[in-house]
Amino acid sequence: MALWQAKHVAKLIEQQGIETELVTMDTIGDQVLNKSLSKIGSKGVFTEELEACLISGQIDIAVHSAKDMPSTLPDGLELIAFTEREEPCDVVVSYNRYLRLDDDSQKLVLGTSSTRRSALLKHYFPKIRIVESRGNLQTRMEKMKEGLCDGLILAYAGVHRMQYDQFIIQKLPLDTFTPAVGQGALAIEASTSLSPEIKKIVRKALNHDLTETRLLTERAFLRTMEGGCSIPTFALTTLHGNEITIHGGLVSLSGKEIIREEMTAPKENAVEMGQAFAEKVLSMGGDAILKEIKEGLAE
Repeated sequence: MALWQAKHVAKLIEQQGIETELVTMDTIGDQVLNKSLSKIGSKGVFTEELEACLISGQIDIAVHSAKDMPSTLPDGLELIAFTEREEPCDVVVSYNRYLRLDDDSQKLVLGTSSTRRSALLKHYFPKIRIVESRGNLQTRMEKMKEGLCDGLILAYAGVHRMQYDQFIIQKLPLDTFTPAVGQGALAIEASTSLSPEIKKIVRKALNHDLTETRLLTERAFLRTMEGGCSIPTFALTTLHGNEITIHGGLVSLSGKEIIREEMTAPKENAVEMGQAFAEKVLSMGGDAILKEIKEGLAE
């Protein structure tokens, strides 16, 4: 997946007449597959190694799944572009075409590496058993074939990009399985010292203005919630004319408690709304849930 993303970005930049060179590397999130993401660390699991190369000047830009980006970046680094967002929903992938989450007659086992998806499953489908499933998509599909689980819950964007659409048996509704912040888009990270000329070329080649507005709003929410990829927050923005709406919230690790809200504001106040929305979720009891989550992940 990471290689597909890098090649996709390289192709778009090359269309601007600029040569590119791919530098591949494994992050700790790629290397450590026998532990859940929450046990490895909630921030920088998929980004730290690439960020070290940005700071040293070994690479000019790093390509990330936007949903994997921590809410705050190290000093000297910034996000300079967001690609157009793919459909942001979660999907169920299985070799069994008849599998359905709401079919209580089946004793289902589902695989996921996401704390958010696991918590939402516990909330909406408490009878389903959840198992940890990590690695690239091909590895997960093979583990499923070997009997680890009946199905996988994944982001549609990744499944689609890797051309595994034929195994999608269910798209999960956005109003219940609301995605992680940034899901479906790529984020381009660079050093703040990167040449303004290169930065301008990268933005021209890659940045999608509407996606940028949406993701900056969602990331303002995440930053105020002090969230990483191991905190089961969720948020999705939509644009309607000059207004932007954010729908999101927070769910406890057990799935028993969930806060779900919505807020709308003029597009020019998008980032401020993202922060205000997080403050609203925290004031509705989210602060207590968040404290409980952090204590649970620390155990």
